Amino acid sequence: QVQLVESGGGLVQAGGSLRLSCAASGLTFSSLAMGWFRQAPGKERDFVAAISRFGGGTYYADAVKGRFTISRDNVKNTVYLQMNGLEPEDTAVYYCAAKSGTTSITSYEYEYWGQGTQVTVAS
Repeated sequence: QVQLVESGGGLVQAGGSLRLSCAASGLTFSSLAMGWFRQAPGKERDFVAAISRFGGGTYYADAVKGRFTISRDNVKNTVYLQMNGLEPEDTAVYYCAAKSGTTSITSYEYEYWGQGTQVTVAS
């Protein structure tokens, strides 16, 4: 059974940075494409970033391109989301997700989900 555990969320001032981590267990990590999604109160869960199994391909939502960076360490079984230049609009619960095979930006294609970590950006 795949388990995903996010960490690194918190409260930050606008313009600040946070790094989210997601530790995976239960499957060969390099067999999994990984993604980050976020959900603000009253809104749908939106795609943020995704990375292919060996990190050669990365994909970003337009809203975060140039500010966020997704990366992974297949030795540590961990995926990261470095978030710079945070804005109040980035406030949301951030979820780590995993799927077998190819990368996707579509949430319903992901098989496994973490419990989420809250990111709050104060203006």
